[in-house]
Amino acid sequence: MKPPARNTPAAELSCEVCGLMPEPPKARLTLANVAVMLPIELLVHALVVETHLPYVAKVLVLTLTATVLVIWVAEPSAARILRGWLHAPALRHRRKLAAAPALWRARTVLLDEPGSLQRLTRALARTGTNILSIHVHPVAAGVLDEFVLSAPGHLGERELLAALHDGGGTRPHVWPTTALAMADGQTKALSLAARIADAPEELPLAVAELLQARILTPAGAAKQYDAGTLLKIPTAWHGPITFVRPGEPFTPAESARAHRLAELAEILAYRRAVFPR
Repeated sequence: MKPPARNTPAAELSCEVCGLMPEPPKARLTLANVAVMLPIELLVHALVVETHLPYVAKVLVLTLTATVLVIWVAEPSAARILRGWLHAPALRHRRKLAAAPALWRARTVLLDEPGSLQRLTRALARTGTNILSIHVHPVAAGVLDEFVLSAPGHLGERELLAALHDGGGTRPHVWPTTALAMADGQTKALSLAARIADAPEELPLAVAELLQARILTPAGAAKQYDAGTLLKIPTAWHGPITFVRPGEPFTPAESARAHRLAELAEILAYRRAVFPR
């Protein structure tokens, strides 16, 4: 069977598993069937009425002929010829969803020179992508810029990576994200600090939540991950704690926040041991 052409209602709406189209609205389906059936009914009546058959025979012939033509000709023709009109509401809804902005997190290394961020911004703007937030982290090769991007729904990872590269970025990475990425990192760190102040033993879970990472156990499993995706925090009370975030390296700012939380937990745990309540 020949596959449906792209950019047609069948290509956009047909199920990937069964190949069926969604049920069109009843009102549109009724109007489409009437539009196709009416000429057939008139033609059959005109032909049968002119015959010299008895009245009962004419009624039977009209009924059977019209029914067969409706089942075998009218309904399939309506579904095929008027397909775009029948499924217009679903098509509009589908295209609105496809055009809706999608949120992405992105990181890339730029040269630490005037105009580098402007070039990257222009490259993203050519794809219709908007920068919602930006954090800059100094690194050895320049600056590591971390973005939250709002991109058109039809853009995927490949197009965003190409835009970052065209804008002068090196080692670009992008990940789909949610509105939670817009939460201020400093505010989140302060909230978790308050949590640790109440319960210092919550340090491993608080850091994992802060970094959106997981605690790596046993520590020997670290060999299978890249060094940039591992973060080890030495503590006196908990021992070394290793966190991993595959595919998303930790930034210097994230590492600093995690270590400050660990220092806070150590101070509070020491005070509670020396000055018990």
